[in-house]
Amino acid sequence: MEIMRVGSRPSGKGPEDWFTGTVRVDPLFSPIEPARAGGALVTFEPGARTAWHTHPLGQTLIVTAGCGRVQREGGPVEEIRPGDVVWFSPGERHWHGAGPTTAMSHIAIQEALDGSPVTWMEKVTDGQYGA
Repeated sequence: MEIMRVGSRPSGKGPEDWFTGTVRVDPLFSPIEPARAGGALVTFEPGARTAWHTHPLGQTLIVTAGCGRVQREGGPVEEIRPGDVVWFSPGERHWHGAGPTTAMSHIAIQEALDGSPVTWMEKVTDGQYGA
């Protein structure tokens, strides 16, 4: 058994290469062999969002606060709220983030394949975001 105490892992700023706007990432857990799942609490300030990306084994988002947006390639931009659970299929190109005037936090859970949980792509434009 391992207990990961709150505050034992430092918060980090979402890297500019992968995010637009102000994003804070609070690591929750990392995979411990043979497990592959890792998770983080991610907080997006209004207008902030991820770049387009995929996950080799999919991703689950659990919205914990605020109001946000998600989109899968070819689909509409959809609003998400606390209590919503979003599943992106393996390899599904997508993005997620806050609403234009409201911050949003979610727990993101994804599994690594061959050591990598995500493939990052280009940034979401303001037009794609719907700003």
